[in-house]
Amino acid sequence: MSGERSGETGGKEFSRVFEVLRDRIADGAYPLGSRLPPQRELAEEFGVSRDTVQRVMKELQYGGWIMSRQGSGSRVSRVVTPKRAPSGTPSGTTPGWAVTLGPIISRAFEQPEVTLDVFTLTSESLNMHIGMQNERIRTGEIAPRSISLRMLLPSEGLDVPYPRAKDDPDDPRLRDRLNDLTSWHTSSVRSILRALERDGLVPSVQLEIRHVQLTPTFKLYLLNGTDALHALYEPVERLIELDDGSEILAVDVLGFGVALTHYVRGEAGSYGASSVDKMQSWFDSVWNLLAR
Repeated sequence: MSGERSGETGGKEFSRVFEVLRDRIADGAYPLGSRLPPQRELAEEFGVSRDTVQRVMKELQYGGWIMSRQGSGSRVSRVVTPKRAPSGTPSGTTPGWAVTLGPIISRAFEQPEVTLDVFTLTSESLNMHIGMQNERIRTGEIAPRSISLRMLLPSEGLDVPYPRAKDDPDDPRLRDRLNDLTSWHTSSVRSILRALERDGLVPSVQLEIRHVQLTPTFKLYLLNGTDALHALYEPVERLIELDDGSEILAVDVLGFGVALTHYVRGEAGSYGASSVDKMQSWFDSVWNLLAR
């Protein structure tokens, strides 16, 4: 095993590979409809494990960037150009520059006490990243003493406008798929966190999920009272593959892999502190007054 592979940690290598592949898609190196190299070749190119490449491909798939089918590889299903910070600009220092969730949530979990407040359409992204932090905890890389997660989701049965089949908005299959995915990923998050507490790896774990009669038009992550990540859901057209192998041209919003605006609490009265405070106040008011 190479030195790079033996030193591979949960978030860093995953984020590096994900961002390079996402940028290649956005830049047209992998055009719409083209096939990505096999996972074995990508693992060799980046000097990472096949497991890391598989997790990257899942994130790209959930985000609508690619479609994967066993035996036929992965092909680009959507091209979205991300907003990039100028070279040398530290993420979070200038409001408006794009970041991805992985490195930020990894840093949050390196603290002794972890708090997460999340508002999202589904829990797909969160499940992926909680799973990555679970691996880091179980290998002894990090050892938080407590994890507290509050998650706001749209009410079950709410008639959300996406994803919908473009040519038949009343087709129930995509709505059913959304509900099934949300339920599965939420159950996975719950199981992972409960197992960490049960196995004595995190002494204190608190998880509460509430639902609200609101269609999310943005996603929001608030971490440890110091960081806020915010992204608007932009409707796009993309192909969605159902369990039976059929494909539907849908109007959907991208979740995994979208660029998030990063706000960091700095000095009192700073723009970052004000932004974090306002977003936390919004979350708390919806949590306490509207959610069930």
